[in-house]
Parts: sequence; structure tokens; C-alpha cells
Amino acid sequence: MKTILLVDDETRMLDLLGLYIAPHGYKCVKANSAKVALTYFEKEKIDLVILDIMMPEMDGWATCKKIREFSDVPIIMLTARSETPDIIKGLKFGADDYVTKPFNEEELLARIEALLRRTRTSTENQHFLVFNGLEWNQESMELKYKGQVISVTPKEFALIGLFLKNPRKVYSRDHLLSSIWGLRSQIDDRTIDSHIRNLREKLRNAGFPIDNHLFTVWGIGYKWVKEDPEKNR
Repeated sequence: MKTILLVDDETRMLDLLGLYIAPHGYKCVKANSAKVALTYFEKEKIDLVILDIMMPEMDGWATCKKIREFSDVPIIMLTARSETPDIIKGLKFGADDYVTKPFNEEELLARIEALLRRTRTSTENQHFLVFNGLEWNQESMELKYKGQVISVTPKEFALIGLFLKNPRKVYSRDHLLSSIWGLRSQIDDRTIDSHIRNLREKLRNAGFPIDNHLFTVWGIGYKWVKEDPEKNR
């Protein structure tokens, strides 16, 4: 059963959304503020977020931007603000879709199903990744290079998987901390650097040209590039 996080400061709207969505086979969890919504990511596997914009303390735009720091979960903005600049702002901050109030129940459900279908297809294709002889297998939790198993820790395995799935994306240290260790982790940036250093060494020792693909973005974090710069010289 897919879990949908409903975020709105109005209890009536949360109840109405739950009434519409739950009978169609979804588990609905409700949050009446951005702060409460963010804590759910530590307790639940959230499959989709329906997010109101006009909320006190932290509005929907800021909440969407915060979620995007550690998750690619589909986000539907649901709001009475229908002006084009508001829609563009929501999409730029990471929303996948935008539905205005009052909304049509069937249309909302169709948009939910479409986003989950797209996410499911993408996820199914990312359980097993191959890149220049490097194999990342989420099912068996194994990392191999040219058939040779590379012994990595669970955190190192998660890091290399994140990079392989998102080439050219620059990950800040804070983003990596929240994505891999969790929002309330007490570790610092040095732990990230230590894990990256160990991961590089293990891949280098296995013969994989890690220095051509995993780069430090000074003052920010790290990124993975597919192209081998040596081939372009």
C-alpha cells in the first residue's frame, strides 16, 4: 500500500483529502505544519506528498524546497493560488504537479496515479545499475567491478548508488547527510569526507577509474560525471 503524506494547516482539508484518497487503496498520513510533515520522513516511507502553500511558519514553497534537499518523492502542490507566477515558483522549487482549489476528486486521483506510475517505472529500473564495468545491485547489496566484489559499508553502498542514479548533480554535504544518515543525524561534514575518501580508495584499489568520475566541488560537496575527461584530451 502506497503512503501519501497530506500537508495542510486546515484540519478540514486534511480530513477531506483523506476521505477522497484513502478508499482507493492509499494510506494517508496527515500533517498540519511543515515541521510535522518533515518528521514523517524519519518514521514512514512516503511515496507521494500533497502539499498546501499558504501555511504559517514555513509555507509550501519552502517546505517543497526543504524536502528536495533529501528526497525525490513526488510532490503535488494543492492550493487556491492559481496565478502563473505561483505555479512556476512551485515547479522551480521541485514540485512535480500543481492542482488548484477547489479541485476535482477524479482529476486529483488521476494525477496521483500518474505520478506514482512514473515513479514506479523509474525505481524498478534503478535496482540494478551498470556503469563502465561497475555493477551496483540493490537486491543483493553488492558492488562489483568487472565481476570482482568490492567490500563496502552500507553507507558507502548508498553513497555510490546515489551518485550513479544522479550523474552531474552536485550534492552538498548537508544533502548527503540528510539523504544517507537522516534528518536528525548528529554527525558532521568530516564523516561525509571520510566515507567519500574510503569509497574512492576501495574503488581505486579494485581498478575502477574513480578519479575520472567522482569529483569534489570545492566549498559545496561532490558530484558524479559519466564522461571520462581523459578521453576528451
